[in-house]
Amino acid sequence: MFARILSLISISLIAAQAVNLLLLFNLPPPTPDVYRIGEVVQVYRGMQPAFAERRILEVRTAPTPPGPPMEGRNSSALQEAMARSLGVDQTRVRITGDRSPFADRRVLRIVRDQLARRGAPSAELFLIAPFSVGVLQPDGQWKIVKPAHLLGLNIWQQRLALWFLLSALAMAPMAWIVARRLVRPFEIFSAAAERLGRDPQSEPISLSLTGASEIKVAANAFNEMQQRLKRYVEDRTSMVGAIAHDLRTPLTRLKFRIEAAPEDLRLKMANDINQMEQMISAALSFVRDASHAGDRTPLDLSTLVESLCDEMAETGATVTLAEQSRITLTGDTVALRRLFTNLLDNAVKFGGRATARIRRDQGFAVIEIEDQGPGIPEEEREKVFEPFYRGEPSRNRDTGGIGLGLAVVRSVAMAHGGNVELENRQSGGLKAIVRLPL
Repeated sequence: MFARILSLISISLIAAQAVNLLLLFNLPPPTPDVYRIGEVVQVYRGMQPAFAERRILEVRTAPTPPGPPMEGRNSSALQEAMARSLGVDQTRVRITGDRSPFADRRVLRIVRDQLARRGAPSAELFLIAPFSVGVLQPDGQWKIVKPAHLLGLNIWQQRLALWFLLSALAMAPMAWIVARRLVRPFEIFSAAAERLGRDPQSEPISLSLTGASEIKVAANAFNEMQQRLKRYVEDRTSMVGAIAHDLRTPLTRLKFRIEAAPEDLRLKMANDINQMEQMISAALSFVRDASHAGDRTPLDLSTLVESLCDEMAETGATVTLAEQSRITLTGDTVALRRLFTNLLDNAVKFGGRATARIRRDQGFAVIEIEDQGPGIPEEEREKVFEPFYRGEPSRNRDTGGIGLGLAVVRSVAMAHGGNVELENRQSGGLKAIVRLPL
């Protein structure tokens, strides 16, 4: 990666310099802008001289003179000619500029040719940009005439800016291609991490990934991490299964041994044993379902929730689907069915009735299930998602359950790349909000 970035920077610099040199040696040298004394006088008096559009003179007023006087053999003659043309004293005129860049004969020949094409006598005095002609006014202000340039740049500066723009345009395609090649591996990593978050059994990153050696090392490390996560989950599932199996054996023996116990005691002990077996079975199912994702297929989310509402309504529960949008996503139908069933059951059990809504929101499917119950305290909003946590004070299994319902809900939502939150409604009751990426 270091070598690629270094190469990109080096090639960019070399190519930019090559383009600049190519333009520099192939473009003609800049032609100076030439202004006759009469043209400057016309602009000073508010008239528009008949010269090319690209050569524009501007007039402005300033409290101070334009700068130090021009130096050179013709500076006095220029100042005298300008004062005579304006009809003012020579001491009230100041001309600034530097004629040294145009002192060679080639440039002077070009200037004479320009003046000849404009019908000027060969002996007529002229000014070469950049320059400023300032005239002291009776009120103490200076009226200054100077060439105006596009964006404040003279012709040569405009040409340099054009060269840099062309260099950037020439380098842009190559920079885009190289940048895409550098970014592509990171996009693949991002997609692989997203797949892993949604499905632990997703395919690993292909080791044939083209790119720098660092990318291949990172891809191999990512695949090894994914395999270790799979082994960890499988080991946890096997451990819980073994514990559940081993616990069932002594529980079965206890069932036989309590037959000799008194009637009232035997019923209580049998009830406790049955409760322990149910908890073991529920824990085993939770771990197994969280560890082994089902097949992911496209499904109509609104149809799924609507069918669950209809089924619960047939059993006498007050469940309605108040609002729905047709949303299709790819997911595990069995797991999502369990998720929404648990939320609807909780809403009916603790709130008396359940109202479901389905909508889209910025690339997510949002499912809201509301009830009219007492809600939950603020400090318990996250605790209720912990396995075996029951906020119901009586801890009665008929009302509080085993404590895995909401843990299953969050596990399924996160396995699909989403999440679930609980919030108390202002009008009373609880709202469960499930967000699943589309």
